[in-house]
Amino acid sequence: MPNRRHILEVLAAAPVLGVAGCGSSTSAPDPYAAWRNPGQGETDPRRFVLAHGLLAPNPHNRQPWLVRMEGPAGMSLYADRNRLLPETDPFGRQIVIGCGAFLELIAQAAPRLGLVADIQPWPEGAPGPQLDDRPFARVVLRPDAGVKAGPLFDQIARRRTEKSPFLQDRPADAAVQSVLAAAAGPGLVAGESREPGLRDALIEVCQRGWEIESRTPRTHMESVRLIRIGQAEVARNPDGIALTGGMMEIMALTGIITREALADPNSTASRSGDDMWRKMIEATPGFFWIRSETADRAGQLAAGRAYARAQLTAAAQGLALHPWSMTLQEFPEMAGLYRQTQELLGAGPDAPVQMLARMGKVQRPSGPTPRRRLDDLIMA
Repeated sequence: MPNRRHILEVLAAAPVLGVAGCGSSTSAPDPYAAWRNPGQGETDPRRFVLAHGLLAPNPHNRQPWLVRMEGPAGMSLYADRNRLLPETDPFGRQIVIGCGAFLELIAQAAPRLGLVADIQPWPEGAPGPQLDDRPFARVVLRPDAGVKAGPLFDQIARRRTEKSPFLQDRPADAAVQSVLAAAAGPGLVAGESREPGLRDALIEVCQRGWEIESRTPRTHMESVRLIRIGQAEVARNPDGIALTGGMMEIMALTGIITREALADPNSTASRSGDDMWRKMIEATPGFFWIRSETADRAGQLAAGRAYARAQLTAAAQGLALHPWSMTLQEFPEMAGLYRQTQELLGAGPDAPVQMLARMGKVQRPSGPTPRRRLDDLIMA
C-alpha cells in the first residue's frame, strides 16, 4: 500500500536519515536563504514584510501565494492556483488557511518598520467551492508612530513545524494557555487536550486517517509528485516535501530512496517510514485545535491567521505545533473520519474544526524547510 506524505516528511526529519541542511552544493539558489535575516537590504517596506510572510506555515510546503504591487504602499494577495492540492484538499480550504498564515506574518512584520498593515479580506468577494482569481486580501501599509513590533515578530524566523516524535513531558498549563490566547479572535474558538481520554481517541482517529490517505492511490500520489530527493533537487524546486541530509543523499544515490520505492509498500524506504510514522504519532502528549464559528472562506482565512499566531507563541514558549490534517480533509474516502473528528471536538459542518495539531516539545529543533525566492511570488 502507498504511504502518505507525512511518512515522507518523517523520513526527512528523522536523525537516522539526516535532517535538512541550510545550504546547497549546487549552483542553484540556496533554498534556505530566506530564513536568514529576512528582508535584510530591502528598501521597499512591502518586500520587507513579504519576506517574512514567505516563512509562514502552509500545506505541503506549496507556498501558494502571489502578490501584485499596487501604488506606493498597497498590494493584493492571491492564492496561486497552480499550487493547489486537488486530491487531498479538493475545495482549497487548507490552501486558504495557508494564505491566512501568510497574511498574519505580514501583519506581524509591519510594526518592525513603524507601519501598520491595513487588511481587507476578500476585497472582491469570496470564492465558492473552488478558488478563483480574486484576491484573498488587499493590504496597505501606513505609518503609525505609536506602533512597535510585538514579541511574536522575533519568532518568525525561528518557528518550525516539527515532524518528529515529541517528548512525553506534559506541556505546562501556562504555556498552553498562552497558545490558546494567541489563537483567540472573532468567530474562532481554540481548544486543547492533554488528558489521556480525548488525546488517545484523537491519536486513534488520526492513525486511521493516515491509513486512509496512504491507501488511496490518488491522494498518496499527490504527495509523491512533490517529493524533492536530495539537496540538488531541493535547490531546483524549493517547495514540497524535502528529503535531505547525509544519509538521505547516500540512500538516493544507491537507489534505496526513489519515488518508485516510496510508492512501494514493500520497499525498505516505505517500511522504515511506516515505523517512524507510528512512533511519531504515538509520541503526542497533547493536541491543539481551532474551530471557526462559520464554514465560509472568511472563517478559513481567520483560522490561518490564528494558527500562525499560535505557532509563533508556541515557539516562544518552548513548544512545537505540528498540523495533523488528514481527518480534516474533505475527499470522499475520509468522510466518516471527518465527521468523527468534528464530533470528538464538539464541532460540526456549520462550525467546523479548521486546524488540528500535535502539541509538545522536541529534544532539538529541526532545520528550516526550503523556501522559494521572494521575486517568484511577485506578479508583473
